Amino acid sequence: MAYDFDLYVIGAGSGGVRAARFAAGFGAKVAVAESRYLGGTCVNVGCVPKKLLVYGAHFADDFEQASGFGWTLGQAQFDWPTLIANKDREINRLNGIYRNLLVNSGVTLHEGHAKIVDPHQVEVNGECFTAKNILIATGGWPQIPEIPGHEHAISSNQAFFLKELPERVLVVGGGYIAVEFAGIFHGLGAQTTLVYRGEMFLRGFDGSVRKHLQEELTKRGMDLQFNADIERIDKQADGSLKVTLKDGRQLEADCVFYATGRRPMLDNLGLENTGVKLDKKGFVEVDDLYQTAEPSILALGDVIGRVQLTPVALAEGMAVARRLFKPEQYRPVDYKLIPTAVFSLPNIGTVGLTEEEAREAGHEVQIFESRFRPMKLTLTECQERTLMKLVVDAKTDKVLGCHMVGPEAGEIVQGLAIALKAGATKRDFDETIGVHPTAAEEFVTMRTPVAG
Repeated sequence: MAYDFDLYVIGAGSGGVRAARFAAGFGAKVAVAESRYLGGTCVNVGCVPKKLLVYGAHFADDFEQASGFGWTLGQAQFDWPTLIANKDREINRLNGIYRNLLVNSGVTLHEGHAKIVDPHQVEVNGECFTAKNILIATGGWPQIPEIPGHEHAISSNQAFFLKELPERVLVVGGGYIAVEFAGIFHGLGAQTTLVYRGEMFLRGFDGSVRKHLQEELTKRGMDLQFNADIERIDKQADGSLKVTLKDGRQLEADCVFYATGRRPMLDNLGLENTGVKLDKKGFVEVDDLYQTAEPSILALGDVIGRVQLTPVALAEGMAVARRLFKPEQYRPVDYKLIPTAVFSLPNIGTVGLTEEEAREAGHEVQIFESRFRPMKLTLTECQERTLMKLVVDAKTDKVLGCHMVGPEAGEIVQGLAIALKAGATKRDFDETIGVHPTAAEEFVTMRTPVAG
């Protein structure tokens, strides 16, 4: 049978665009449908605008520290609408870049909501198109639990478009999105409280990293409330919000921001017209080749709930394009040793196993840790400390994990990720000459284990 397209991609986020572009480059006839915004979550309401807001929030520290270096500043003033308008302009520019990337690759772009009619047919804007393969890359969507008054809360989607900076913000959640936005609001001058139902935020990260960040955020004056959860939210006559916790305590805020998880975006997608199956959490179930239970339909990225990171979706998109249209270049995605950063203030950078994971996996470990005040802060009153940590297999000397909390942690850990991917040992680290004076050199000068 002759199809209109070899590949029809639903969703123009990172993974979908990568798969479409490269499939087209390999000679396939490709179309992409997008109903919201080109670039997906990351470009529009995720990593990119969030990092711009993190940069904005960090200026408060820079102004405070400038006097130690001889600078006399006037009264610094922050204007939220200016930051948001400039952020919007940059996102619009990136939308245009994504459009050009697709169109210049020879991909047909359909702007509208695509619905799967059958395993080889998609309907968009009232038109039907046939495809040999359909790729679901629709991403995720923030979820706010349906407690009484949940309509008064916002998610990360709305946070990027607030008309003004709230004076008092209550952030709910313990994952990286909650921690990052708490840092943004706090850094920009809002009175910020982070409420998390667990004992400590950032579950799954190294214990030393979690504790160190808790200490640093507390030093900065952020109100961290663990083992706490919200019962209800009531809007007051003056527009403020009264938040009642499950233990009966009440807090007041001008904005309640929920970051308690994301669901796969499958609304009105037409999966009932196919044999596609979902897992227990509602994500699209796929095999190692990203194939669903319906052989002609594939899925990747956040919608499969595997590793919800932009670079992972990009790698999955590349793998799908190669397997379908350039099989001689196909390589499976390696989900081990994925480096990641949390753009909290201070930043976290991490790659490899945590100390807890290494012990659980049966490794006999040596732990190397260094905590120090960065050189930049020695001329200031700021008492922030940086943490660096290596998890090493005592028997093989192989470095199993690198963890950092401090300025530019993500930038530093990216280079270390290559070393770990190449199988570096602690001896390789020790024999590498450091770049002086930098914080990064601390990773190659830690000589004495702190625990084993």
